[in-house]
Amino acid sequence: MLHETRCPPMCVNIQLFVSTNSGFIVANVLAYLTKNFLCSASCSIFKGIGIVVLTAVAAKLYFNWLQPKDRSAKQKELITLLDPQTKYPLKLVERHFINHDTRRYRFALPSPQHVLGLPVGQHVYLSARINEQLVIRPYTPVSCDEEKGYFDLVVKVYFKDVNPKFPEGGKLTQYLEKLPIGDTIDVRGPSGLLIHQGIGLFAIKPDKKSPAFNVAFKKLNMIAGGTGITPMLQLIRQILRNPDDTSCMALLFANQTEADILLRDELEEAASKNPDRLRLWYTVDRPSDGWKYSTGFVSAEMIASHMYPPADDTFVVMCGPPPMINFACIPNLDKLGYSPKLRFAY
Repeated sequence: MLHETRCPPMCVNIQLFVSTNSGFIVANVLAYLTKNFLCSASCSIFKGIGIVVLTAVAAKLYFNWLQPKDRSAKQKELITLLDPQTKYPLKLVERHFINHDTRRYRFALPSPQHVLGLPVGQHVYLSARINEQLVIRPYTPVSCDEEKGYFDLVVKVYFKDVNPKFPEGGKLTQYLEKLPIGDTIDVRGPSGLLIHQGIGLFAIKPDKKSPAFNVAFKKLNMIAGGTGITPMLQLIRQILRNPDDTSCMALLFANQTEADILLRDELEEAASKNPDRLRLWYTVDRPSDGWKYSTGFVSAEMIASHMYPPADDTFVVMCGPPPMINFACIPNLDKLGYSPKLRFAY
């Protein structure tokens, strides 16, 4: 027969072992017991107002522990690009004509539940054998990586006999132009030296073999030319999507004519909805009547007037034709005092 005694109010430290499929969770729980609890000689039975419902505590501990796992599980969705060295044949399912030489292509992923699996800042490679020659080109999707079942590319087609400097035109872009709906093309990735890591943070590799280093920023200047707008749109969408991200952006977008401005509706919608976070400015080589933006190559005056000034928390990303980067962007950034360590060219 157990000997029962009345005890004064006290605090008991209870150690819980919660069994899960992955092992045990161990936690200490403080239980405050009133003077009415009943105690045996071995203190193995608790009664009264101060009894802790151990099952509820254990359940709470278990679900608190499980939540990060659930988030991780969500991140581990069905990913298409599992191996950067593997080519995945993906089917062309839609071709949308944006203008006379630009198309939006939609490619189906292996299932409606798959995502592409492309970190923001990275790109994919499309490859095809054309006239017995393997042709490979990089592209940045304009669709969000959260989209399931497909991804979209915006591609400018370089037709034969249009540009005298390139009389044969673009091999892969003309191949895509003629690719029948339902046929596949090989896609490989992710690839690239820059990854957007989250709020105000890039991880950048100097080259493929070097380790990445982190760069923090509060303001992001973007200079794009032609189809170089696609990685910028990828960054803009990612940054504006996060309500906790207060990074501010300024985009200078260069094209030959107003008709050549790709994704203009998407850009202007983003700027109009976020006027304090996204500045948008254009320059074209051949302006139309009533053109209200800049004219000509990217200049120091354009950068100074429409970009954030040099600072330790200001980073510059560039993407466009090599002559634009090498002879317009870099010299003018140098002239204005932007640090070479705080810039990146795709």
